[in-house]
Amino acid sequence: MTATNIIQGIWALSAIGLIILVLLHSPKGDGIGAIGGQAQLFSSTKSAEDTLNRVTWALTVIFMGLTVVLSAGWLP
Repeated sequence: MTATNIIQGIWALSAIGLIILVLLHSPKGDGIGAIGGQAQLFSSTKSAEDTLNRVTWALTVIFMGLTVVLSAGWLP
């Protein structure tokens, strides 16, 4: 295996992981449901959402960085 093949594998896995994590995010807006008083004041899923955001951003940086490296042809 060459370095390019390994980088392409990591790139593909980061793309798949990024798609899955974006789909796992909860919607930010409450919409009309917030008018009826159903908005939660204290959310226990706050830390889970923060972790999900951090992992999503990390995969985004990895994906974009590898995209630049692969498209620029910097690898032999």
